[in-house]
Order: sequence, then C-alpha cells, then structure tokens
Amino acid sequence: MNLDLIIASKIFTKFCLEFLEKSRLSYLDPKLNEKYMKNVVVTGASGQLGKAFLDHLSKNSQYKIYALDINFYSPIVSTNSVEYIEIDITNEKKVVAFYKKLNYIDILINNAGIGTFTPFEDRTVEDFMNVVDVNMKGTFLMCREAIKLMKLVKKGKIVNIGSIYGMVSSDPRIYGDSGRNNSEVYSMTKAGVLMLTKYLAVHYAHSNIQVNAISPGGVIRKQSPDFLNNYNYRTPVGHLAKEADLLPALDFLISAKNSYTTGQNIAVDGGFTAW
Repeated sequence: MNLDLIIASKIFTKFCLEFLEKSRLSYLDPKLNEKYMKNVVVTGASGQLGKAFLDHLSKNSQYKIYALDINFYSPIVSTNSVEYIEIDITNEKKVVAFYKKLNYIDILINNAGIGTFTPFEDRTVEDFMNVVDVNMKGTFLMCREAIKLMKLVKKGKIVNIGSIYGMVSSDPRIYGDSGRNNSEVYSMTKAGVLMLTKYLAVHYAHSNIQVNAISPGGVIRKQSPDFLNNYNYRTPVGHLAKEADLLPALDFLISAKNSYTTGQNIAVDGGFTAW
C-alpha cells in the first residue's frame, strides 16, 4: 500500500475517533446534552397504561419514543416523535436486534405484562409459562440490553411496572363470583420484577443508572359494579386509580432531577397496601 495512503488513513481514523469521543462527552455534559433528543422505550405500549404513558410522554418535545408491543391495530398518538415497533419481547434475537439499531437509550419503561384468570387448580403449565415469559423473561431481556447501552455513556433510567400483587396477596373477597381472581403466577412474576429492580439498582449504581419500579393498585376500566364496590371498600381513598394517577411518579423517576433515588418501588394504590 502507498505510504501516503497509509498516513492519510491513520489521520482519518484518528479524526473519526476524536469526533466520536467529543460526541460522547457532549452527550454526557448536562448543559450540552439539552440539544439531544432523549431516546425513550416503552413496552406494552398498546395496553391501558401503555397508551396513557405514550400520550403523556409524547407531549415532551425532547423525547423520541419507541413504542413496543406484539401488535398495534392503529397509532395511539399521531406524532412523528413516536415510532411504533411490533416485537415479541420474549424473543431474545429480536430484542437484541432492536437495541442494535439504537445509538443510545436514556429511558426504559418496562410496562409489558400479562395475567391469567383460570382457577389455580386448572392452571396449565403452558398458561403458567406464558405469564413467566412476558412478565419476567421479557423484562429481563429489555433491561439487559438497555443496560449495555447505558453503561457506555454512564447514565440511564429504568422504570419497571410492578403491581401491588407483587407485594401482597390478592383478596378473593373483592372478586366475588366473577371468576377473575388474580393468579398466583402473576403475583410471582411481579414480585420477581420488584426484586430484579433492586438487584439492577445496586449493581449498576456505579454507572449512574437509576432503576426503580411503580406498582399500581386497581386501575379503573370496565369492571363490574360488584367488583368496584368491593375494591372501593377495601381501599382507604375509596376508589380505584385513573391512569393519570401514575404519571407524577413516572415523571419524577425519569426526570433529570432524580439522580439519587434508585432501587425503590412506589406503590400507587390509594393506600391499599398500607393496612
């Protein structure tokens, strides 16, 4: 190879490396960082809470949001700041491929979760493992790949959506004869999500990655009048939550003002777990 070409190649390589390093340092500088769009990933984006999170987050012009779910039937919010991606978060190869397309990630909101409502005695292994796969394996994969990117820039925030039923048992008296009592596997997996939150918070605090959880109580939807009456009686504030009730906790945990709170679980439950 021509000597001049070798020298030119080395100079160009050095220039590229210096440019990349300056870009990385600029991203880390809080003052310069303001000009960067923040990459926000939300799983379970087509669900009840996911839709509320997207609608809320999309109002922040600094966010580029990646809305993930296994399928979307129509856009949830009409804005160029949201990109809808159909993905099975239990598929390791697809999760890894998704993260490879991101240069960086600032915020991960693990909202995907499913349950099953058949009686415990009738629970099949298939039903059991379906819940485990989404609630635990999917959350694990999303966290693992996000942390790889967050470590590169030594910053990031993860919010895992747990449940009060990962903290306490469901009360069968609330459900009456509806046949929709909370399942043991849902509680098991949500308890696992809360412990994963604590583990990641402790082991990646040195990388300036804050990992927290929000555990909602009952959220109003099309529940039966019998269920609503029972649940309202059981809850100190006397009613179920609205989706908007979770947003203040979410805003705090993902905000730049939060640099010290990590490994915590905020129960947004109207006092349900207080007694």
